[in-house]
Amino acid sequence: MSSRLRLFCSVSTRSVGVFVSSNVFATPERKEPLLARYRAAWLSSLHPGARTVASVTRPTVLSQESSRQRTLAGVHTLEGVGVHSGEHASLTMGPAQAGGVRFRRADLEGSPEIPADLDHVVGCEMGTSLGAGDVKVQTVEHVMAALYAAGVDHAVIELRGPEAPILDGSFQRYLAAVSDTGTVELDAPVEVLSVRGRLTVSTPSGSSYVVTPADTLRVSATIDFEHQAIGRQHGALDMTEETFRREIAPARTFGFHQDAEALRARGLAQGTSLENTVVLDDDGVLNGSLRFENEFVRHKIGDLIGDLALIGRHVRGHIVSERPSHEGNIKLARTLLKHAQTDSHDLPIEVDRIMEHLPHRYPFLLVDRIVEFESQKRIVGLKNVTISEPYFQGHFPGHPVMPGVLIIEAMAQAGGLLLMDMVPDPENKIVYFMSLDNVKWRKPVIPGDQLVFEVEMVQFRRNVCKLRGVGKVDGELVAEADMMARIVDR
Repeated sequence: MSSRLRLFCSVSTRSVGVFVSSNVFATPERKEPLLARYRAAWLSSLHPGARTVASVTRPTVLSQESSRQRTLAGVHTLEGVGVHSGEHASLTMGPAQAGGVRFRRADLEGSPEIPADLDHVVGCEMGTSLGAGDVKVQTVEHVMAALYAAGVDHAVIELRGPEAPILDGSFQRYLAAVSDTGTVELDAPVEVLSVRGRLTVSTPSGSSYVVTPADTLRVSATIDFEHQAIGRQHGALDMTEETFRREIAPARTFGFHQDAEALRARGLAQGTSLENTVVLDDDGVLNGSLRFENEFVRHKIGDLIGDLALIGRHVRGHIVSERPSHEGNIKLARTLLKHAQTDSHDLPIEVDRIMEHLPHRYPFLLVDRIVEFESQKRIVGLKNVTISEPYFQGHFPGHPVMPGVLIIEAMAQAGGLLLMDMVPDPENKIVYFMSLDNVKWRKPVIPGDQLVFEVEMVQFRRNVCKLRGVGKVDGELVAEADMMARIVDR
C-alpha cells in the first residue's frame, strides 16, 4: 500500500470475502465475449490517450431554453373543501414576475408565504404538504400539476384555509382556471432540468422509478392493487398542455371505503365524499362509472407531475414508475435536482490533476478520472481496466480477474480525494484508512471493464470519517464496502 493512503487490515473475518477460484465466475454466458473484450482492452492499452470514458456524465443538468418563462395574465378564484382537513377553503391564482410559485396563507396574520419547492416539503402522506415554520399548506399537487401543464413558471396562490380545495378530485377545474385566466410571457428564458444519464430511485414502501434521457417529459406508470376494479394498470403520457388536458386532467383521486374510518381517526380524509373521490368497496366503484378504464393510473401520473413541479424547472426525461407514491415522487424529484446541482469542480478531473492530489503512481494509481463531485458529500471516479495491468500476469493466467483487494484500494483512493477536499491544507495532510466493514464482491472485474466508484460521506468528526463505497461495471454492482479513515499531518 501507499505511504500516504494506507489501508490497515483491521477488518473482521465476517466482513471480508475472497475470490477463491477462477472457475467461480466463469459462467458460460460470460465466457463468450471475453476474447472481444480482451482485444478491445489490448488496443486501448496501445493508445491509452484514446480511452473512451465520455459515457460517464452527470445524470442531470440545468440549462436554459430560448422560449420565455410565463406567468398568469390575471386572477381566478376557486372554492371548495379540503379532502383531508375537511375545512372550507378559497384559492386565488394570480400573477408573479419572479420567485417561482408561492402559496400565501391570506387567512393568517401577516399573510405568510411558502415557496412551492422541494426544500419546503413537510409531508407526503396521502398528498404533498408544504410548510415554513408553523405555517402549512396541504395537498398542493393538483394545482401544481395544472400550473406545470400550462407552462406557468411564476404565480402567487392565495389560500384562505389550510388546504387547497379538492374540487371534484381531478386536475380539471384547476387547469380550466389557468386557461380561463390566460398566461403572458416574461423577459426570462425557461429554466430546464435535462436527464442525460440513467437514474434509479426506490422507496421502502415499494415505489420505484427509472429515468432515462428524452427531449420532452414522458411519464410511464404502472400500479397494482388487489381490487377487481383496478388490478394492474398501465399508463403513459407525452407531456404537453393538450395531452394533459385530454388524458390526465379528468382523472380523479380514489380511495377504499374500508380504509375511511382508520384514515379519519388519524386526521385524514375528513372531507372525502362521492363528489370528490372515486370510492371503492368490495363490489366495485360506489360512484358509478369511471371517466377512463384506467382512471386510477392516470391520476397517479397527474400526481407525479404535480410533485415534479416542485423542482421549479421544466423537466426533460422519460420517467418509468412502478407503484408511484407521493413519498417516491418527492424522493425522485430531490434526486434529479441533487444531481443537477452537483458542484462541477471543473469536471471531469483527469489523471494528471488526480496525481496532484494523490501520491500514487503507476502501477498503483487506480483512479483514472473523477466524473462527479459534491464537496463534503460524494465523489464518483472511474478506473479503466486493461489487459496490460501487471497483476493480470499472475491473477489468473488464462482467466484474468482484477484482485478484489485492489478494487477496494481503488475505491479508497477515490474516497481519499473526497477527504482531501475537507481540509484547508491538503498538501500537508495524509489519509490513513483504518478499517473496512461489510465488504462484499458481487461479480468479477475483467479486462475491458470500466469500473465506476461511488463513494459517499457518512460521518465526519475530528478528522475521522466514515465512508460508504460501491463499485459498478455497466451499472451493475461488483463490490461494496464501509470504510473508516483518519486525516493526519504528514
